[in-house]
Amino acid sequence: MRSRSEFSPQSRSVSARRVTKRSRRRSFPWAWAAVPLVLWFGVRTIRIHFEQPDAILVLGGAAEREQFTAEFAKQYPDLPIWVSSGTPRDYSEWVFSEAGVDLNRLNLDYRAVDTVTNFTTLVDRFQQQGIRSVYVVTSDYHMRRAQMIGEIVLGSRGIHLKPVSVPSTQAPEPLLKALRDGGRAFVWIATGHTGSSLTHLKDGKN
Repeated sequence: MRSRSEFSPQSRSVSARRVTKRSRRRSFPWAWAAVPLVLWFGVRTIRIHFEQPDAILVLGGAAEREQFTAEFAKQYPDLPIWVSSGTPRDYSEWVFSEAGVDLNRLNLDYRAVDTVTNFTTLVDRFQQQGIRSVYVVTSDYHMRRAQMIGEIVLGSRGIHLKPVSVPSTQAPEPLLKALRDGGRAFVWIATGHTGSSLTHLKDGKN
């Protein structure tokens, strides 16, 4: 039989400390393994913060995004502007011209049918032109989904993005929608297909 001393508060305390120490020893290597990831993320965040983008990308879907960008672009007169499936050409050119933006900077691309293809239709072009970082302009309620997709699609080509939100009165989109399209972006990396036709059949919107 065990003596009473084995069940005393002091013995239980010693036993608890031993268990805690063993637990710490087991978890310690995992903590060290996470250090490189944390450092990488920190360096990347700092680099993106101070990095000057090479272009401006506007995601179509609302005319105010182009109106906002026309003013925003005047702060960066040397950057090319890409509008992905925005307003009709005549109107878009008028918006930028009225703001005093040189139309030679303007690149209008109408291939995208949704937010995922806003990025997949242009990422190779950006890479070919040596673009390493872009301002991504879209409405604030749409930014979470756009940023998630952009980080995956542009990031697959080593291109960083800086989000620029256009103020609105709309509530943010559901997180589930962002996660769904983030998954589609990974599928595109793996297969080259975005699944846009299936998505449109399901909900009829981007």
